[in-house]
Amino acid sequence: MEKISARVLLAGLKDLPKSQDCEITTVVTDSRKILPGCVFVCFCGARVDGHDFAAQAIEHEAAFVIAEHAVEGVPAERLVMVDSSLRAMVQMAANYRNQFSPVVVGVTGSVGKTTTKEFCYAVFSAFGETLKTEGNQNNEIGMPNTVFRMGEQTQYAVLEMGMSDLGEISRLSRAARPSVGIITCIGVSHLEHLGSRENILKAKLELCEGMSDGAPLILNADDEYLPHAQLPAHVVPVWVGIENETADVRAKQIETKENRTIFTIVDKKHGEIKTAIPTIGKHNIYNALSAYAAAVSLGLSPARAAAALERYQTTGMRQKLVRHNGVTIIEDCYNASPDSMRAAFSAMCELNAVRRCALVGDMLELGDNSYQVNEQVAELAEKAQVSL
Repeated sequence: MEKISARVLLAGLKDLPKSQDCEITTVVTDSRKILPGCVFVCFCGARVDGHDFAAQAIEHEAAFVIAEHAVEGVPAERLVMVDSSLRAMVQMAANYRNQFSPVVVGVTGSVGKTTTKEFCYAVFSAFGETLKTEGNQNNEIGMPNTVFRMGEQTQYAVLEMGMSDLGEISRLSRAARPSVGIITCIGVSHLEHLGSRENILKAKLELCEGMSDGAPLILNADDEYLPHAQLPAHVVPVWVGIENETADVRAKQIETKENRTIFTIVDKKHGEIKTAIPTIGKHNIYNALSAYAAAVSLGLSPARAAAALERYQTTGMRQKLVRHNGVTIIEDCYNASPDSMRAAFSAMCELNAVRRCALVGDMLELGDNSYQVNEQVAELAEKAQVSL
């Protein structure tokens, strides 16, 4: 984080007189990382309440403490009282973001967010200094923390945005102000909370609320819901796909060789370009196409963007291929959802095997659809000829 005036960072949260203004060095949510000149934000966690460390933050020369109630040992002039610490994080992120002018790529969707973010990072970093969300820190704490890492040298920022309820992506997007948006797909994650896939679609489309007039929005043309969505008039849809031949950017001549996928990008505006990605699975082609389309829609070189897809590196335990004693293992252990299961079994089918075994985790937050969805996953396993 670059140093910033407290009056600028805390705008909308606390009106500071000039006499109390100072330089803020960083924003921290972990009491172990308190530094002189920081803003310490208190959160009530499942096991630890950050308010218990507020006085300690002042003792260690934190400039201000953001809290949801008064705390003994924190002077009134250094206390920023808020209704929601989460909303305060997003407000500060918006204030900090306004100090810089990188090209921001906003990525959301039911599944594939992190992989698409990594493909975007591979592509955009070929054109300049690029910042990305680390891991899957895509909520109202994680995204602001990523924004706080922006600096004068940041040319591109790839920000992943997740949600647990309606309104969350709206707040994140308004803070981030994406130059281009990507919605990977509309699945059934969070169905228990949101009640229907129509509501999930509505939540994901909140990404548009922080985008300016004429900003491109990259969408999956093969998705069940997105092609029928009523899109806001101020964004320009760019469709990517494999099956849908009307897509603006699509893939054809797909081949899987070992742990690589080779295909041809068919771009309506720029012709055909052959490329490859160092991973397998049809879903990863969609993720790669989205990253390519995001770059090209902003005027970057199609050839360089396509070539940069090969720089993609998997993160965590997402579709990582491991070979050990003659056994090929697909480590895809980040999340268990119907959509990720479908992608995993599809990828498994692309690999030659004498015998296929699957160790799968529980799929949660499916509500009344749980039994039906588990039946469908069992059918996927059967089609993939899984013996155990």
